[in-house]
Amino acid sequence: MDHATPPRAVDARRNGTTDDRPGRGRGVLEGAFALLDALRRCGDEAGVTELALACGVPKGSAHRLLDQLVAVGAVERCGSRYRVGPQLYCLGQAWEPHPGLRLAARLPVQRLRAATGASVVLAVLREDRALVVASAPGELEPLVPVRNGTAFRLDTAAGTALRGPLRGGPVLDREDVMDGVCCAAFPVRGRDGRTVAALAAMVPAGRRLDALAEAVAGAGAALGRALARGVPRRSIPPAALAP
Repeated sequence: MDHATPPRAVDARRNGTTDDRPGRGRGVLEGAFALLDALRRCGDEAGVTELALACGVPKGSAHRLLDQLVAVGAVERCGSRYRVGPQLYCLGQAWEPHPGLRLAARLPVQRLRAATGASVVLAVLREDRALVVASAPGELEPLVPVRNGTAFRLDTAAGTALRGPLRGGPVLDREDVMDGVCCAAFPVRGRDGRTVAALAAMVPAGRRLDALAEAVAGAGAALGRALARGVPRRSIPPAALAP
């Protein structure tokens, strides 16, 4: 009987890409992304032991994966601790939940924040959560910090707007979710009329919600019109492509 190793396995070993264990490549990727997600949830820095426990992987495996992530810029080492690296940030900025949405939202979000003083978020529906893709902190900081990449439940004004309110107008939250916090949200629609995002503004309780709702509806409608027109693609300057 010929016990020679199949050519494909030999080639893979020579290239240093895998080994004989079934599913190892997938396991490595899952472990790496689990570590990255744990770093994201930590919000700042974390040690190997903390990350290994959070991900349920052996400490030695976590250390090896972190070293590989550091080598490609996805993670930064700070002494004996780690944090999310610049390469991961750059890759994340390239994600677009809907064509042109983040670019078109820049001015409406900032103008709404300036006009109302509210904490403003633009959220999209992602895996049964409302995911913030654009934000501008307002009066409620640090009580309700708003940050890109955070996610919240759908039983909120923004979540209701994302799921498509029957009337299609602003959705109001009068301290229904959190004491001392009120919110007005408005669905943002794409060219085909479908809801692609929700624009929400949060203010301290006691503010007039009718005026806030009007401002949010105006900003949301303006964003919808910008999406309908189409946002010009951003070109890369030739100088940026130079080695």
